[in-house]
Amino acid sequence: MTTIGNYRKGWALRYLREAKAELIAARKTPSIAHSLVLEAMRKAQAAIYYSLGDPAFIESIVYQSLSTQPQLANEPTLKCLIEIEKTIQKLSQTLDLELPKTIDQANNVMEIASDIVELFVGEKS
Repeated sequence: MTTIGNYRKGWALRYLREAKAELIAARKTPSIAHSLVLEAMRKAQAAIYYSLGDPAFIESIVYQSLSTQPQLANEPTLKCLIEIEKTIQKLSQTLDLELPKTIDQANNVMEIASDIVELFVGEKS
């Protein structure tokens, strides 16, 4: 197992905490829940990226794989990251999703993010 530096570890844990808080706020405030859920998912994604390495580099690999190199999607970690990105993109383009379904999707992303961050950071969030 690779340990990550304190800087990336701190950001990964911070983004995960903020994502969880956004999701709680979304449940309490239905009028702005869509934007809060979307923000929660983006922060969970950022937590994953920080736990894996340089976030900008990870993001570029995901976007490149989405558009030009589908054969790379057979790698399990990359496949997971691509699916999270697809879920976020779908949610950002659709405003009429049912709130419970949207929150369920966000919960799934949050669980995956928590597991990945815990694995690479070595701390439970």
